[in-house]
Order: sequence, then C-alpha cells, then structure tokens
Amino acid sequence: PAKIAFGKNAIDNLENFFKELKTTSVLLVYSGDFIKDLGIYAKIREITEKNKIKLIEYGEVVPNPSIEPVRRLVKESRENDVDLVLAVGGGSSIDTAKATALGINYEGDVWDFFVKDIKPGKVVNIGVISTLPASGSETSNAAILSNGLFKKGFEHDSIIPKFAIMDPSYTLGLPAYQTAVGVADILSHLLERYFTAVEHVDITDYLIEGAVRSIILNGKRIVKDPANLDVRAEIQWTATIAHNNLLDTGRAGGDWASHRIEHELSAHGEGMAVTLVAWTKYMADVKPEKLAQLANRVFGADSHDYTERERALILSDKLKEFFGHDLGLATTLKELGVGITLDNFGIGSSSFTTLTKLPISTLKLDRSFIAKTIESDYEAYVANTIINLSHKLGIKVVAVGVENMRQFELIKEQSCDLIQGFLLSRPVSEDSFFEMLQNN
Repeated sequence: PAKIAFGKNAIDNLENFFKELKTTSVLLVYSGDFIKDLGIYAKIREITEKNKIKLIEYGEVVPNPSIEPVRRLVKESRENDVDLVLAVGGGSSIDTAKATALGINYEGDVWDFFVKDIKPGKVVNIGVISTLPASGSETSNAAILSNGLFKKGFEHDSIIPKFAIMDPSYTLGLPAYQTAVGVADILSHLLERYFTAVEHVDITDYLIEGAVRSIILNGKRIVKDPANLDVRAEIQWTATIAHNNLLDTGRAGGDWASHRIEHELSAHGEGMAVTLVAWTKYMADVKPEKLAQLANRVFGADSHDYTERERALILSDKLKEFFGHDLGLATTLKELGVGITLDNFGIGSSSFTTLTKLPISTLKLDRSFIAKTIESDYEAYVANTIINLSHKLGIKVVAVGVENMRQFELIKEQSCDLIQGFLLSRPVSEDSFFEMLQNN
C-alpha cells in the first residue's frame, strides 16, 4: 500500500520519500502552471537540486490521457535512467505516470498491458502529489488510458504509488465545476462497490453507506462554502477511501457496468452522474434488492411504505436531485449535449409514438419522401406534417436524399432544418473529406 502524508504542509515529507526510495532521477508529470502557483513546483526543484536528483519534466497532460504521450515518456525515461515517476494533479496525471512507469522496463509496447493479459515485471517507483480529489488513483492499483478509439483499464498492485501526498489546501482554488465532478466521481466509486451480488458483507455495507452519507453531506456543504478547508479535507480523504480497495473486502469487486458505459462518453464525473441516474432506474426493474437497501438506509425509504422497485426508483431520484440540483451537473444525455437521432423515419417500423418514448433530438426524414415531393402533393403534405410535428416537439429534421435544387427549394419552403444528399456531395474518401473541410 501507498504511504500517505495527509494535511497541511504534507509536501514536507517529499524529501524523505525520495531518500527512502534511493531516488536518483525523477520524471515529473503534470498539467499546466497551477503547480507553480501552488508552490509545488518550486519545492520539487529545491529538493531535487539539494539532493542532486536529475529532474525531467512533462507538463502537457490532458483529460482522458492517451497512449501516444506515454510512449514518448517511456522512451525519454529510459534515456534518463528514471527511477521514480512523480505525478502532480488528478487522475489524468496519475494514470499517465502509472502507465509510463509500467512501460520503462518492458520491452514491448506499453499499450499491451491494457489490451492483453500481461503481468508486469519490475515497475519503476511511482509517487503522487494529489491536487484534485476525485479518482482516488493516488492509492489505487488501476490506470485508464485511451488509444483514440476507446478507453482501456489496467489493474495490478505493482502500480500502486509508493507514496501519496495530500494537502487539502491545494484544492482551495479548484473551480466549482471541478469540485462538483470530483464529488460525483467519488460517489460513483462508492456506489459501484456497494452494488454486489455477494451476501453477508454487512461490515463493508455499513462502511460504504457511511461514506455515501459523508460525501453527499460534504458535497452539499462545499457548494455553499467553497473555502471551507475542513470540508475539503473530508472530501479528499473520502476520495482515497472510496478507491483504495479497502471497501472491496469480500465483495467480489461490485458492479462496474455504469463506469464501462461512461467510458464511451468520456465526460468523467459529470458522465458518471448521467450514467448512474439512468443505470439505477434501469436496475430497479432488473435487480432492485441492493438499490432498495441503500435507499432505505441512506435516504429513509421505508420497506413498509414502498416495494423494492419503488425504493430503487427513489434512489435514482435522490441521485438525480443530488447531482443535478445540489451539484449543478447534467443528469441526462441531452443536458450533456448528446443527442439521439432517429433514422429512416416514415418507413418500416418507425412510428409517431417513438417520438414520445425516446428523447429524440434529430429526426432523419427518409429519402423516399424527398424523391416524391416534387411529383406528389400528397407526399409533400405528409413530409410537411412530419416536419411541423417534429418542430412542435423540439426536434430538428434532416431531409435525406436531396439530389437537386428543386427538391432543396421545396424542403426549404417547408422549414426543414438540414439536408443530406448528393446535392452537397457524393461519398468521398477520408483524405478527400479532410481536404474539403480545410478548403471550406
């Protein structure tokens, strides 16, 4: 497990951590200039210069880190005999550091660890100075990277950091949104561990329930009083407890389906708020038992007053209220800016009831209507009716198969929002498409 230095001036322990690990060459991984504003950068420079430790820097970490920078960092670390990778920041910096440490002594491509069943050999030491309480990665055995197409995770105890420095004062300058998504991420880690099918796990049930109560309480408090250092300390410590596997004891890992779904959204924190509200609502009909128990113990939904399904739905509503009302986060895909498009409307099994059952944002009017609008007033009336109805429901309409100006003018008269078809362009190759974008 990681050694933890927590509290005011916790960074004063950094020099001793370096000495204990016999550090000679450090790769510093971070994002932006905030570590200089907090005084962290100057402290690291002071300690490394004093102890004649080589310092290599990489300050360009981005959210949802990718494999390409890691590959470059692995190469640079080998060239400089790096024996400790030090991450400063949140989950993205820490995961970048973990992946780099994994790859330094590995002869193959570091991405292999994320897509193949490979156990690491000797992993370079990892250290963390946490400035964003959220992922809990500072003491966890997990890292997540993207290759540009999808996210993949890797878990192994060898990438648990050797030490983690956590000073809640570093979090005082976080924007309200960053604080809110961090709280949402912490709560998601607790809930996903809670939803296990394993029976007779009373002790960890009650521990997680207590942590859930705490993060909700302090999440509300921090919104009202962002400068409260005690509340920030509570949140930062909960982030660590939620994801260091202590609460996993005997639970067979819990249920991480919602996390896997969110990886496709890549809006972590806020994406988890959206996913958990929907996932708990779905599970109310599929497997409500554990959700109902949590709703009873944390939110007081009495089993004498509500069925299991009803209590599970109460949990979903309470999560929506906390994420949306209290933290100010999105709780639906639409609020997150993700739309649902209904294709080929007007033929096959598509029906008007679909427009009321799903949160449709865009409707694609089938090409068969467009082809006949010029020839038939009847077809034109039907197309116009669909467009008008869609607009009344707040749905945009795309006319598919517009091939000439006569069709375009007719569709334009009917106030259709967008067109698709050969009038704009025939299918082109990927290279030609990007050339078109650059030229127009």
